[in-house]
Amino acid sequence: AENILVCNLDERPGYSGVENPLYKEKHAILLWGDAKETLDRLIKGLSDRG
Repeated sequence: AENILVCNLDERPGYSGVENPLYKEKHAILLWGDAKETLDRLIKGLSDRG
């Protein structure tokens, strides 16, 4: 994909202690916070634009 959207609560490693390599990708758009709330705001913002 040309760009990817990553929704995650924070950038800390998970239970395994392994960092997510997607966080360092140039084509990754990182959205921190609760995924459902973040996507709801994103969808509303896109809908409001027309």
